[in-house]
Amino acid sequence: MDTDATIGTARMRAYYYRVLLPHGAVKQGFLRLLVERDHSVRLRLEQQTEGTVLTLTRLPGWLAWVAGLGRWLRTPVRPEDLGGFLRDMGIMLDAGVPMMEALQTLIEDNSGNGNVAGIARRVRVDLAAGMRIPHSFARHPDVFPETVRNLAEIGDESGALPRMLLESAAHVERLIDIRRDIRTAMIYPALALLSILGVGFFWLYYVVPNLAQLFKQLQAKLPPLTQWLIDVSDTLVQSLGLVALALVLLTALLVWLYRSVTGFRQACHELAHRVPILRTLSTASGMAFISEHLSLLVRAGLDFMMSLDVLARATSNQYYRARLIKVRDGVARGEGIGAAMRRVGGFPPMAVRMIAVGEESGSLDKQLDRLSVEYRKRLDVVVKSLGEIIKPALILLAGGLFIFLIVALLLPVYDLVRQSVTQSLGVG
Repeated sequence: MDTDATIGTARMRAYYYRVLLPHGAVKQGFLRLLVERDHSVRLRLEQQTEGTVLTLTRLPGWLAWVAGLGRWLRTPVRPEDLGGFLRDMGIMLDAGVPMMEALQTLIEDNSGNGNVAGIARRVRVDLAAGMRIPHSFARHPDVFPETVRNLAEIGDESGALPRMLLESAAHVERLIDIRRDIRTAMIYPALALLSILGVGFFWLYYVVPNLAQLFKQLQAKLPPLTQWLIDVSDTLVQSLGLVALALVLLTALLVWLYRSVTGFRQACHELAHRVPILRTLSTASGMAFISEHLSLLVRAGLDFMMSLDVLARATSNQYYRARLIKVRDGVARGEGIGAAMRRVGGFPPMAVRMIAVGEESGSLDKQLDRLSVEYRKRLDVVVKSLGEIIKPALILLAGGLFIFLIVALLLPVYDLVRQSVTQSLGVG
């Protein structure tokens, strides 16, 4: 059954396909893509295989979801391995090594690294079947990002494939640095927050029940705050399994919503751009990513429309993705990139002004390079200073927790001791 219905908005869909290849063989399999129309899948299959699509059937939604679980269970190719593969390929091709020999060398040299050898093996099989490098890369979107695929297409058509592969490797490595910086920035706050939560859990699970037993034995009259804290502790102790299960399910639900529901993910990114500390980190990392991608695509020779289209699909930040789509639509109507960014809003004024100047002077790629370097420097500064920025907030949080425990638990203990001492003195 061949489907050609409009999906309306881009969604992750699973398909079964049969394609008649140029040499007469029929290839069949399953495909999972983020698309708006089924016809886009047909075009992509025909471009990748240079064949004719015989059957294209969209699978039910639950089956697409199961296919997505299968992708989660597979070990993904690390960006470090992809960068190494692209760099080694570019170096060997630039030195004049034939393509098939270069791939075979990578397979042999990386026998201990299954990821790199696996990438080389997949590409070699595709080339042996008569495919070109861009089509081979396009067959494995889970390995080669869209930016890399577009650069390979440009390099193949222009005869500059080795240079484009080296550009792709440098691009992937710079993105690795950006992501590493973001992870580094979040390690200290995460560990500090987990420590505070761990201390709170220890008090609720171990200390509070013992004090509650003491209060009960002494028949002490407790203030409402202390009684509420004891009730919470009793609930936690009696229903620890249910509480743990609820937390696991809540975490899994939030992860699923973030990965699968575009609206929820966009709301998270919009919120991140409004919280003071996260706003600085999100802006620096997002603009470093955008300027890096856009500079690379413009320098490679892609027109503005295609560059913005690729960039909008490549970025995972929904805050900037929604705005880049609007910018692309503005450019399609004849606006400049800088003017469209200024109208859409959400982009730093300095970046908008520099892009506008680059368009006017014909030096857009140089201005984007400057922006990329500048925002990577800003990201480095944010990462190095984030610990100092967050320390006061964590100290306030820990101090607030300490004061709450003092007021709720230790003051009743102090009252009991004072009453006991008063009674002893009275008896004496």
